[in-house]
Amino acid sequence: MDKKTLIYKGLRDGLPIGLGYYAVAFSLGIIAEKANIAAWLGFLSSFFTRASAGEYGGYTVILADSGYYEMILMCLITNLRYLLMNTALSQRFSPQTGMVHRLLVGSCCTDEIFGIAIAEIGYVQPLYIYTAAILSGIMWGMGTMSGIVAGSVLPTNVVAALSVALYGMFLAIVIPVAKRDKAVAIAIIVSFAASYIASNLPVIGEMSSGIRIIILTVIISAAAAIIKPVEFDKEEK
Repeated sequence: MDKKTLIYKGLRDGLPIGLGYYAVAFSLGIIAEKANIAAWLGFLSSFFTRASAGEYGGYTVILADSGYYEMILMCLITNLRYLLMNTALSQRFSPQTGMVHRLLVGSCCTDEIFGIAIAEIGYVQPLYIYTAAILSGIMWGMGTMSGIVAGSVLPTNVVAALSVALYGMFLAIVIPVAKRDKAVAIAIIVSFAASYIASNLPVIGEMSSGIRIIILTVIISAAAAIIKPVEFDKEEK
């Protein structure tokens, strides 16, 4: 596939992701405004972070007036799930792909970018990922910047309502899939229950939420894959 086609494809697939990012980042901007983050800093933090949980945690650390070490540790733990994604994605590169491209694609990896990359037939093309990531990243940054500006002028009750929009995004992701597949619905219910139980256990409950999420993700997804593996027809095989 030539470069022009890859760029067009990246723009095409990155646009709807960017639109979703804008809506989610707007609610993050509301939180950032509470932490007294300037609009242009909000844009940069979102463009280079592009991890809603990590960014939310970062703003929380700033609100708590904590130090840089706490910030680095919190972001590292919160974003550990990307190690799992990039491990899977690394198997989809051409053997001729250099280390620089592998690292750059890894830094571009978000949940949605991983989704479109892993769905590609054949080897992952770095130019395709770069294009989709840059477009969606710009829209993510613009969403945060808009949320910061809006948060400084909107009434307090409106700002409070918008600050919960982030959780609506997560529900919008899991509910449609759960409706289509009962196994996924059961896994989601088990995840909620296991997360609540784990947070109240003596040892596991003392761990950070990021570490607990990683542990539960590996255990529950592995169990689901063993009990109810994905079925492929002959053509897909």
